[in-house]
Amino acid sequence: MTDRPYVLLSCGMSIDGYLDGASEARLLLSNDADFDRVDAVRANCDAILVGAATVRNDNPRLLVRKQARRDERVARGLRPSPVKVTVTESAKLDAHANFFTVGDTEKLVYCASAKVDEARDRLGSVATVVDGGAPVDMQSLSEDLYSRGVGRLMVEGGGIVHTQFLSGDLADELQLVVAPFFVGDSRARRFVGDGRFPWNPDRRATLADVRRIGDVVLLRYALSSRFEMA
Repeated sequence: MTDRPYVLLSCGMSIDGYLDGASEARLLLSNDADFDRVDAVRANCDAILVGAATVRNDNPRLLVRKQARRDERVARGLRPSPVKVTVTESAKLDAHANFFTVGDTEKLVYCASAKVDEARDRLGSVATVVDGGAPVDMQSLSEDLYSRGVGRLMVEGGGIVHTQFLSGDLADELQLVVAPFFVGDSRARRFVGDGRFPWNPDRRATLADVRRIGDVVLLRYALSSRFEMA
């Protein structure tokens, strides 16, 4: 296998598989205890990846929140939070978004070849823009991250990115949190879109762990032989 990071997909969804509602208001799919768990997972990764739509719609900070975890990373010679990574086909990203302006860590933007120059004009002062191919290829992206020292990659969405990693058989682990409610609106974004996935009725994914965290449930799936139970 070509060298690539250990890829952990992390996602929260409603019972009916939606990542958010149809309105502009952010839909919280988890609780404080699970947010802290996610923070611990982030602290143990080298990079966090989200799609450009997530940057635009959610304006995430993508930082390790708990000071003790930040201090522990610094003690290991790392920056307080992992490298931030995003993927864009259009280069339509705001240089003033939290992704770029918050946190003392490296920011990488993998951009479709046709828009690289535009992305560098717009974002070159706040991030490193990388030619990701036409369209951006997740296999090549993963290999490039590995060459930059990323051994463990956390993918936090959204649905297009999750679909690409899963359908490309590039994920080693899925951590899926299910919230105790329905969205019931097809205008909202789903966990994944259409695709040909390696896991199907003839090849079932391995359910490695189930954990109740307050009113949500965490499902951990082993998606490759590289899966790490810890």
